[in-house]
Amino acid sequence: METLEKAPIRASAPVDTLAAALAAFASIPVEENPPWLKPIRAQARKSLDALGFPTTRHEEWRFTNIAPLLQLPLHPAASNGRQLTAADVAPFRMETDGLCLVFVDGWFREDLSSAPQQKGGLLLASLRAALAGSAPGLEAHLTRHAAFTESFFTALNTAFFHDGAFVSVPAGLIVEKPVQLLYLATASQQGAATQNRTLVLAGKGGSLKIVETYASLHESAHFTNAVTELVLDAEARVEHCRLQNENGRAFHVSTVQAVQAQGSQWTSHSIATGARLARNQVQTLLNAQGAEAVLNGLYLGRHEQLIDHHTVVDHAQPHCQSHEFYHGVLADRSHGVFNGKIFVRPDAQKTNAKQTNRNLLLSGDASIDTKPQLEIFADDVKCTHGATIGQLNDEALFYLRARGIGLAQARRMLIRAFANDVVERVTIAPAREHLDRLLQDRFADTTV
Repeated sequence: METLEKAPIRASAPVDTLAAALAAFASIPVEENPPWLKPIRAQARKSLDALGFPTTRHEEWRFTNIAPLLQLPLHPAASNGRQLTAADVAPFRMETDGLCLVFVDGWFREDLSSAPQQKGGLLLASLRAALAGSAPGLEAHLTRHAAFTESFFTALNTAFFHDGAFVSVPAGLIVEKPVQLLYLATASQQGAATQNRTLVLAGKGGSLKIVETYASLHESAHFTNAVTELVLDAEARVEHCRLQNENGRAFHVSTVQAVQAQGSQWTSHSIATGARLARNQVQTLLNAQGAEAVLNGLYLGRHEQLIDHHTVVDHAQPHCQSHEFYHGVLADRSHGVFNGKIFVRPDAQKTNAKQTNRNLLLSGDASIDTKPQLEIFADDVKCTHGATIGQLNDEALFYLRARGIGLAQARRMLIRAFANDVVERVTIAPAREHLDRLLQDRFADTTV
């Protein structure tokens, strides 16, 4: 069994180390800033000081100690890092000839991407290029939805991101092919950090399926800090599958913020299998009547991994629905965290919201902290939430073994069936096939 390097845990963030890291991020000039973005970046930098580095004294972080991140010599990953070929990228591509934007250590690589001119007005571009060309929708939406005044890591990304993906679907366009955004970490230096930014705009009645993938091509400890903003206009449909499978020494922090208009439908799949420590914040604002959100999640922990999912579904208007299904499989000494909040505002009458968190512990040393929450300020609603924690069912194991199936295979079958409850919700065929292959390899070892 692999043993991950484990830095000592400190009660508070080492201030000198943090200051050095922030100075290193600030040393890289951002020349392509349009005038409207400059004050936002400045405000984000001020927010870093006001918020402070999160510790376990903060309620939202009390189960997730991020202090070991500051044991790394954090510095921006270089834009001229490892030179990759199409063959290096191929294992991570969902479709060899599909729509795909590739980013290496946070920087767009046109030579590895496949985003030909699309009919109907679909725009796929790097944020760096879009900012230089003043693409429509950027000023109205980029950095406007993920609240950097409330989150240290969102502020860090807003202040220092250099590149990322921009996807814009015009009104009425149905994009048949899924779009993949592939973020690869290749820097071999300890502490290389990337601030990946993604903005997805779906116009009125538009439809899009998008896969956001994070992976490592080395085994060094690195840091990914990602922010994704999705804006759905009236009647828009977006399915968003996010797969994080970075190496076992990486640190990964992400924020996904969706904003939904009338009658829109957003389906989120958050799949986390990699990193030593992963913290994923998934949020949506149901901001007009008839909006619907489905949040699915699957996290697989092993060795000493810590995988944390925080979700917030904000029902701001009446007649909206949300459904949330998160499953965790935890082995060895891994630790899972699920904190899910459904917030129903006073005007959000006729809300229908459901939240379910199920966890499977495969060893006596694995642990889960689960905290489903309801905050309801309206009186005509249907809201439910619940969490379960258990082990493999002895009767199910006996049933399979009584039919000639060995213990190891029976365990794999039951674990795979538990995970498939979430995987089968993914309707993006290439993503689901990719997940099937990943899980097949993962479940070849019954310890997961």
